[in-house]
Amino acid sequence: MKKQPTAPWSPAAKPPTESELLRAALGGRRFFNEATTSLDVKGASSGDYRKIFAMYQGLSMLEAISGRAGERGVSAFENAQLSKRFDAGMAELSAFLRDAKFEGLRMVEGVSATKAQTGAAVARDSAKYVTGAVHSGSVNEEVAAFQGDVKFSITVRTTGGAQSIAIDLADMGGNPRTLQSVVDHINGKLEAAGVQTRMGRELLPSEPRVIKAGDKTVTLPAGPDQWALSVQGVSSEAVSFVPVASSDAVYVVQGVGTAGAHNVLKFQEGAPNATGAAFWVDGQIGQSGLPAGVETVRASAVGPDGSMWIVADVSEGASNQPIKGQADVVLMKLDSAGQVLLSRALGAASTASGYAISVSADGRVAVAGSVVGALEPGVSGASANVADSFVTVFDAKGVEQWTQRRGAKAADEATAVSFGADGRIYVAGRSQSAMSGSVALGGWDGYVQAFSETQIHSLAPIRAVASGVEQFGTAGDDNVQAMTVDGDKLYTAGVENGRMVVRRFQIDATGAPTLLSTRDLGGADGGEISGLSVVNGQVVVAGVTRNPGLDIGQVNTAHAGGKDAFVAVIGEDLIASGADRLTYHGGAGDDSAADVKIVDGKVWLTGIADRPLGAKVEDPTSGYLARLDPLTGAVEWKQTWTGANGQASPTTIAVAAGGASVLDRLGLPQGEIPQSDSKQLVDVTALRAGDRFYVTSTTGRSVAVTIDAKETLQTLARKIETASGRALKVTIKTDRDYTTGLDGDTKVTAGGVQRLSIAYADGRDGAVLQAGEAGRDALAALGLTPGYIGPSSSDLKTFGLDLPKTLGLRDADAIKRSNEKLRAAMATLQTAYRSLAPKSTTPAVTGEVPAYLKTQLANYQAALARLTG
Repeated sequence: MKKQPTAPWSPAAKPPTESELLRAALGGRRFFNEATTSLDVKGASSGDYRKIFAMYQGLSMLEAISGRAGERGVSAFENAQLSKRFDAGMAELSAFLRDAKFEGLRMVEGVSATKAQTGAAVARDSAKYVTGAVHSGSVNEEVAAFQGDVKFSITVRTTGGAQSIAIDLADMGGNPRTLQSVVDHINGKLEAAGVQTRMGRELLPSEPRVIKAGDKTVTLPAGPDQWALSVQGVSSEAVSFVPVASSDAVYVVQGVGTAGAHNVLKFQEGAPNATGAAFWVDGQIGQSGLPAGVETVRASAVGPDGSMWIVADVSEGASNQPIKGQADVVLMKLDSAGQVLLSRALGAASTASGYAISVSADGRVAVAGSVVGALEPGVSGASANVADSFVTVFDAKGVEQWTQRRGAKAADEATAVSFGADGRIYVAGRSQSAMSGSVALGGWDGYVQAFSETQIHSLAPIRAVASGVEQFGTAGDDNVQAMTVDGDKLYTAGVENGRMVVRRFQIDATGAPTLLSTRDLGGADGGEISGLSVVNGQVVVAGVTRNPGLDIGQVNTAHAGGKDAFVAVIGEDLIASGADRLTYHGGAGDDSAADVKIVDGKVWLTGIADRPLGAKVEDPTSGYLARLDPLTGAVEWKQTWTGANGQASPTTIAVAAGGASVLDRLGLPQGEIPQSDSKQLVDVTALRAGDRFYVTSTTGRSVAVTIDAKETLQTLARKIETASGRALKVTIKTDRDYTTGLDGDTKVTAGGVQRLSIAYADGRDGAVLQAGEAGRDALAALGLTPGYIGPSSSDLKTFGLDLPKTLGLRDADAIKRSNEKLRAAMATLQTAYRSLAPKSTTPAVTGEVPAYLKTQLANYQAALARLTG
């Protein structure tokens, strides 16, 4: 007698083909639908069978989509459609499991565990600062970084005031400047001044390195001991390092090697090679690594305190800051020594890209780019799968002030942002349809949008109001690649219908821009604009082009071939004149101008240098940094370099006035060392206020846990315990230190972090954590997997599908991972099906074995012995 209904994976059920599943999925059919399942056996668990069969059907459709995405010849348009349906299916799965009520088992989207902890963590307050490596070898050897004229001061500020303590290593006389002797000398000065802060030394353990040599993997032994300086402060003292003499510093962010790493190089004109290590060049005084997961950095800027801000696209969050979706934008602040001081994730539910950054005179930071899917919880714009422009403004401490999402019906993106003298924030970009309050011209259009800030009272939230928009361009494809604001004038530069065009706008009292004039610089010939500035009544435009004859007056330096960087100087009214100047910069191959900064009338350029025409992606690349006089074309300073595996690809540049000093040799930062960061989860994680998840107790009751604007680890812990009916116990777990970056091959750690640890309460059956709705799920940002947390001996068997929210089809690796996870989840459903099989009703045989069976067994054993000898 048949005991279980025929499963959809059984050959007897005639499962649909891959093509049939794909057509159903792309045709808009529901993925998970119990009504379409059929049972040929009725029983007490019929509801569970229907749910399992419906889930198998839905996962089969998702597998068909991911399988098609992995085939060769799939166009970008088709891949976008596949991704759209795949994401919709994953969201439908979460909703299905959230509402499903199983009877004979427990099914969760993630895993089953006795305890879990959040990947997201909050930094503990710490008065300790550890530099990168300043010495390699014995502590009794003289340290090269301490030689020569080493002078600086340490300012210690308390509630009673501030005092400056002068440090001059010349006061050590003829004593060897070893690590310990210098630390002792500085501590003697600090003690004499009556402060509690002290300096120390820290061992940075080097780790073995694994490299590829042809087809072989080789493990190299760890290098010699490396040592760092440490600042051992106290909470009652704020410590700052101030150089006696300083000069301008130039920071270059680059992609390096073939493994996707990114680092920050620091240069000082005229300085010698600081270490002589591989890939270092004259003028380079520092190098630090960015966290893993950074895909690219498109923009950077220096703040009024000398720190550097960068906006990065990440495919995964830092170790303590997981992201919600497949990609997000992260704002990072680095001190002058290259250490990451804070990291702020935008919190996009699907994907986001950062294209521009601007820092105001009072330290506020504006970031602009594009976002697909929800940003504000549950709000996905005009279309959940089309990019919209966004701009977010943070205060000087990295606390978000406001975010505005402005979208047309078709795709649009913000590519430039600036603070205006009138207090407004100006955003420029491009759009494929009409922006609100404007008219489309055809293809991609350029646009400029102004935002004003309002605040009812000093404690009220700051609100942003769109106060003016202008859409412009041709019937073809146009964009804005650079923008600058000069008083009540606003300038944009971009490529319009294949030509480089500069536009000048008048800003009225409401912030609305009105076009005054334009200047066509000539055909772009595959080039682009990288920078735009107004200096001493002249407009400086820089970029890259193959066009040797841009329409700009006198040529200082001719085009050398391939793609060359260029710097053009034109009048602020954009009218052609004899004072216009044009300088090309590059070699016979292809050069790039990834980023440009104009400082004190000089132009700093960075990019890839003189790459042979026709070079392949994997061929070697060299980076360069150059300073040009835009009026004469003179190259006043230049360096080129390469990187690991012959790959160095600079992406951004930032110039800090007075940012280079003797402190760089010591690994110490200029300015005050921060001792604390925000403890609010919406600041330090990818969470946004309104995100939520659900806690379902073993009674079947689901309770939403919603993130508030002032949520902390402590308040969230209490919420989870309450939502579970005290079936879960949530505590704060402390990790004593964590990795802040890399100094070469050495991990740099500091401080410590705290995170939530979730376990089942004694004597209770635990609870299930379920993802929030699409666009507002908090579990992903917390780094928690939806699943069951409870005792392994629970009477109700739990099955975890282990399908993370980050599954997607963005690239070949992601497609492969999705396929593997879906197949494993489908196998789990088959196991769950088998667990529902009715127990046998035939009583077990008990008692003594009959005599005739004993005789037969003895005969069998004797025969076997004769056969085997």
